[in-house]
Amino acid sequence: MTLHIIDRRPAGKNKSVGNRERFLRRFKQQISEAVRRAVSDRDIKNIEQGESIVIPKKDISEPVFHHAKGGIQDTVHPGNKEYLRGDHIARPKRGPGSGSQASDSGEGDDSFVFTLSKDEFMQLFFDDLALPNLLRTVIADSPLWQSHNAGYSHDGTPNNLAVVRSMRGALGRRIAMGKGARQELLDKRARLRELLTLGLEDGEEAKQLRLDIAQLEWRLKRIPFLDPIDLRFRARVRTPLPCSKAVMFCVMDVSGSMDEERKDLAKRFFILLYLFLTRHYEKIDIIFIRHHTQAQEVDEDQFFHATETGGTVVSSALVLMHQIMLARYPTNEWNIYGAQASDGDNFNNDSGNCRNLLSQQILPLARYFAYLQVAQEEQSLWLEYATLRDKHANFAMRKVSQANEIYPVFHDLFKKVGVDA
Repeated sequence: MTLHIIDRRPAGKNKSVGNRERFLRRFKQQISEAVRRAVSDRDIKNIEQGESIVIPKKDISEPVFHHAKGGIQDTVHPGNKEYLRGDHIARPKRGPGSGSQASDSGEGDDSFVFTLSKDEFMQLFFDDLALPNLLRTVIADSPLWQSHNAGYSHDGTPNNLAVVRSMRGALGRRIAMGKGARQELLDKRARLRELLTLGLEDGEEAKQLRLDIAQLEWRLKRIPFLDPIDLRFRARVRTPLPCSKAVMFCVMDVSGSMDEERKDLAKRFFILLYLFLTRHYEKIDIIFIRHHTQAQEVDEDQFFHATETGGTVVSSALVLMHQIMLARYPTNEWNIYGAQASDGDNFNNDSGNCRNLLSQQILPLARYFAYLQVAQEEQSLWLEYATLRDKHANFAMRKVSQANEIYPVFHDLFKKVGVDA
């Protein structure tokens, strides 16, 4: 005989899930800061893993009421060989781990170590980020449906029966069907009472009235209390909800001037962007474009792992992006976004072409476009793009030169409206 036990508890074996969620909400700021510090030290392949974070004990301490001893007290210390009455006893020395001395370990008595799962880590990581200017105006191929009340119908399932509405209709029907017979019954009873007062209860008219009254009472009793025509069922209809269809163009420079360090910075930025988009949005397409002298649309694996290199013609990537936008992503159906990463070095006179392409063809159709320069020197592309910042509110540009700068810049480019960077 086999015994099967089904655990129907909402939390299952993890009984502390409620406490864990409350802890995450209560100390969200401290945990988020620890998450951001952890990401800056990770390599690309480990960026999506969980983390054991350390929160200073002072950040999670709570005020506590203590009862002071007060007054003068005499204390007897057994086995005292060092002190006499009136001597002052020195305060005991601090125990290990509670002082301010340096330590060679990462944990101590003054810190609280908390382990975040992979999902919790990424949720906190991207919690206050969003795609700017995202509109929900399109009915998708597989839309989401919303069910809402649509009055009452004569047909339906028993669980949708509107009892009050049905009884109200039955009462109105009984009143309407019996109104004439009820009034006639009252009139005949009144006439019969008149005949009885006159002593004519055995006359022909009195006999006929008794027959008519009996027939009217029978007719009134035959009116059904509840008829199928009285039943009303709550009707519900489903309507498609507008959803946000968005496309993100990821444009990365892989030319010879992009050394391994700069490519690593660009890849870190795009990995964060990829994780953010795939975790927060269902209806989104991601287009990967790599370029040197020529631009090419590639898949995710080629975008992050291909090793080809060459000269630099940035405009080739922007031309390809614009062609794909016109061919596959009409602006009346799609929210268009772009993110470009480069060291800013470009072929002579091509940076002006890039500025014109952005200003005249891409930015008028895009919701938002972000440019990241992975070098501190102001190259020709940066100087040309700088003229667009004041003219186009949907354009942003930032610089990074070290790995620990990637997340603050990424957070600043894609933060929710009203959230500090």
